[in-house]
Amino acid sequence: MTSPDELARAAATLRAGGLVAFPTETVYGLGCDAESPTALRRLFAVKLRPADHPVIVHVATAGAIDAFASRVPDVARVLADAFWPGPLTVVLERSARIPDEVTGGRDTVGLRVPDQPVALALLGAFGGGVAAPSANRFGRVSPTTADDVRADLGDDVDLVLDGGRCRVGVESTIVDCTGPTPAILRLGGVAQASIEDVIDAPIELRTGGASAGTTVAPGTLPGHYAPNARVVLVDRRSVGARAAGLLASGARVGLLTIAPVPPDLPGGLEVLDPADDVDELARVLYARLRDGDRAGLDVILAIAPPSEGVGAAVTDRLTRAAGGSVT
Repeated sequence: MTSPDELARAAATLRAGGLVAFPTETVYGLGCDAESPTALRRLFAVKLRPADHPVIVHVATAGAIDAFASRVPDVARVLADAFWPGPLTVVLERSARIPDEVTGGRDTVGLRVPDQPVALALLGAFGGGVAAPSANRFGRVSPTTADDVRADLGDDVDLVLDGGRCRVGVESTIVDCTGPTPAILRLGGVAQASIEDVIDAPIELRTGGASAGTTVAPGTLPGHYAPNARVVLVDRRSVGARAAGLLASGARVGLLTIAPVPPDLPGGLEVLDPADDVDELARVLYARLRDGDRAGLDVILAIAPPSEGVGAAVTDRLTRAAGGSVT
């Protein structure tokens, strides 16, 4: 996996303004020094990411947020105490240490402490904030293995740390803590119900992203997480007929679902290895979308999981993948 020498080299690369891909519990991130405008501009160029699309800053401990936020309301500390290290990002008013390149010029910054030993070791060795969107080209399928990163970015990244497959598999939940009450800007690895239990109140969902005129958060464009295959959301009752029609047109068609697989499916439909439950589907979601591309599928029919827990985040990713598919 990752040796102490590799971690030291990675920290030195970050200090020198380089790009380091590293594992988190959610997906692999493409990291740079969050206080270096030059490094950030290179990161955005490699990602092909629009300059107005903010990135999350990863820190080693909850105490570090005071260095990067100008104001930390009580609710943000409550959430940090409950979910850090973990797949939750809190949006706060930024401090003067955060350059415009991190935030797209906004006055807020997203911060989180990842729950992955390689990530925490890197952050500890570096000693500062690491800005890190997912380690893939903008709008495409997020990477959950080091091989995914290498396949997507090649020599454009200076160093890739291998921490194995990501155990959560979808990005962090983003909670805006800058207003009078918190709001979820992106569904992710921490369920809405879990957040409401901690804050002892309902929480607003503002996950429409830029299209709804709300605060822009990473990964909330209508089209995102897109494989080459066209993603089509279907329900279990209609999947057979939809698949038959597509197959008759000459398309190569696959099915993404949780077990059990619906009965009486047409011959020629390629079933991507089904997950046993919602948590497993989240872990393998991006891998299955990549499997579909490697198999040369034209269309991936996806059955959305139950919306409980991380299922809501999986459905969100599939919906956005369907909106941003490359045909």
